[in-house]
Amino acid sequence: MKHVIVILDGAAGWPLAELGSKTTLGHAHTPNLDALAAAGVVGLAQTVPAGVEPSSSAACTSILGYDPVADYVGRGAIEAASLGVTLAADEIAMRMNLVHIADGMMASYACGHIRTEESRMIVEDLAEALGDETFTFYPGTAYRHILVVKGHPELLDLAYTPPHDISDQPIEGKTPAGDGAELLLDLMDRARGVLERSAENQERGVRGDLPATDIWPFWPGVAPVGLRPFTETRGVKAALTSGVDLLNGLAVLFGIDRLDIPGVTDGSDNDYHAQIEGALDALEDHDLVIVHVEAPDEEGHGGNTEGKVAAIEAIDRDIISVLRDCVGHIRILAMPDHPTPIELKTHVGEPVPFVLAGPGIPVDGSTAYTEIAAAATGRFVDPGRGVMDLLLG
Repeated sequence: MKHVIVILDGAAGWPLAELGSKTTLGHAHTPNLDALAAAGVVGLAQTVPAGVEPSSSAACTSILGYDPVADYVGRGAIEAASLGVTLAADEIAMRMNLVHIADGMMASYACGHIRTEESRMIVEDLAEALGDETFTFYPGTAYRHILVVKGHPELLDLAYTPPHDISDQPIEGKTPAGDGAELLLDLMDRARGVLERSAENQERGVRGDLPATDIWPFWPGVAPVGLRPFTETRGVKAALTSGVDLLNGLAVLFGIDRLDIPGVTDGSDNDYHAQIEGALDALEDHDLVIVHVEAPDEEGHGGNTEGKVAAIEAIDRDIISVLRDCVGHIRILAMPDHPTPIELKTHVGEPVPFVLAGPGIPVDGSTAYTEIAAAATGRFVDPGRGVMDLLLG
């Protein structure tokens, strides 16, 4: 049996008055997801356990069939794994965004969605000026990078605020806080001068693009221990395609093969056709392929209703349509990892709708794939990692 999971990152949300009290998922034209619903079962899954930060790291860990509490890995360490960074016992990896702060406000948590090629040159400037025995900088993707700190375990206990949680809000009281925070605050202060002098950053300003004014470290993590490979826990060989370091890092840590498909990105410029074709090609020597699409979440963080609807429709049109034709011989699971409500511009830990169709999956009479339709079935998977049991069972 072959299996495909499509993660529509952040596609779920809350009803919007501008959409006639529909969510972006409910408003989007998704005939192929609706067809999967009619061919299989629909329900809700609790991918984020109570009391856990509703991040993609927890939610996607659940979808991959792991326990985000018992198998917890700090997100910085996950993304570091994606970059091939091996952490020593006395090192902490932190996610480090390039951000644009103006008049004390988080004007852009993503530095105007800076391109990877530009941001890497800026991070190289930071590394040259500020890298030492304590701090090491690793360029990542777009605005997302990694800062490794050596010899300061106290940083694990600080209070952090992800920058996407405070879009267009004051940063006062949101910088790292707690005993030992001065180390990071001093680094952030010194980084401002480096960013001002960065040639690439200055060119962004000349072009009218948002320059990086600050670095923003958060989400610390240490080297994980005791994680069991996916093949060992589930008995199947899996591969994954994604445009973000988080999912690629989870693949590394869980022993899932990473697919390098040209054109796969973290935004609306993603080559959906190439992504699904590459995924199906990988099924020739894998039992399961995970297709992760970041675009709906990025649009949600930006508060862009039209963009989020367009991203959902693109997934349906270019990815789900292809899988719809395969439902007779491939089991297909499609779901968001978490909701990203437009109003909040960040994640919440509410249940998400899933649809499962393919050989051996019963038909439950659903006719649509929306949050409301999923809730109406009364099917509720909690903990959310149980969706993997349904898919592979």
